[in-house]
Amino acid sequence: MKVQILDKTFVPYISQEEIEAAVERLTHQMNEELKDSCPLFVCILKGAVFFFADLMENIDIPHNMTFYRISSYTGTQSSGNIRASKPFPRKVEGRTVVIVEDIVETGNSMHFLRRKLFELGAKDVRIAALFFKPGKCKKELTIDYCGFEISDEFIVGYGLDYCEQGRELPSVYQLAPENTETESSN
Repeated sequence: MKVQILDKTFVPYISQEEIEAAVERLTHQMNEELKDSCPLFVCILKGAVFFFADLMENIDIPHNMTFYRISSYTGTQSSGNIRASKPFPRKVEGRTVVIVEDIVETGNSMHFLRRKLFELGAKDVRIAALFFKPGKCKKELTIDYCGFEISDEFIVGYGLDYCEQGRELPSVYQLAPENTETESSN
């Protein structure tokens, strides 16, 4: 079933069931690997909220959480300019921090935030991303907890948006081939 969002048409890409299975796999991995660290989970606003909520519902180890806004997107393209909340909302000194992001494309935002957290004294910084585009990543970056590696499709749903629309979709949709513009990246 196609979905129309503003001037773009999107087609089904990853089902709600596939997302749920990935979240279950990642939470199991986190519960096992982080059980002795009382990690601080950082939800990157706004896109990661759905992913973050589902993760936190299934994390059964002691932990803390906080929220942080960092962005480099305008419409369907990464602007390359990183806009971040300041200052960081929680003390991270000596902590294991897990950044929870919806999608990592160029890696610029995650590289920036990871460096900032280490500067603030974090003991360990890990990255959890539901989606990762390794072909677009410009930084040397490890995604410690990755739901899906995808190619260059522009996607919406499950928190991901196109011009602030489409976040509420429970499944993920990709830009349909009939869209004439060459925009193809989140």
